Amino acid sequence: MNDPDTSVEVRPLEEDDLPAAVAASLAADTVFADAGVVLPPDDPRDMLAHASAVLVAGRPVVGLAALIELDGAAHLEQLAVHPAHGRRGIGSALLEAACGLARSQGSPAMTLTTFRDLAWNGPWYAARGFRPLPESEWGPELRAQWRAEERAGILVAPRIAMRRGLATV
Repeated sequence: MNDPDTSVEVRPLEEDDLPAAVAASLAADTVFADAGVVLPPDDPRDMLAHASAVLVAGRPVVGLAALIELDGAAHLEQLAVHPAHGRRGIGSALLEAACGLARSQGSPAMTLTTFRDLAWNGPWYAARGFRPLPESEWGPELRAQWRAEERAGILVAPRIAMRRGLATV
């Protein structure tokens, strides 16, 4: 597991960051095609516009974490790192910053949906404290999120919902 890169500044998205954040998100999607997972075309601007918080790494932006709230908990809608900057701990730094922000805002947990079997998805999150969240424990907003992802054509490979508690130590 790569430790978070402490030399990368993680900060809130600024208006001037938007083009580079969009580029990083779109570039990150290319690694799925390289793994044989064909995703539908995506315009990340809509997701970035409706996120409750977006954290970015680098100047210019090389990665981002976008959060929304579902069922009274933080939900990681997207974590993306430009592949040219991958495997340097930037994703871990963004994830930990997102969890820290959610914790500071009183969220009891972070949820997410991801591809179950891709090494940089389900197993990667599991190594960082996320556990599978059985469908019987999903709230109505997480169910709606799953259905929206299904309608968008994202369920092209086995997916999973995961949860990590954010209780302060």
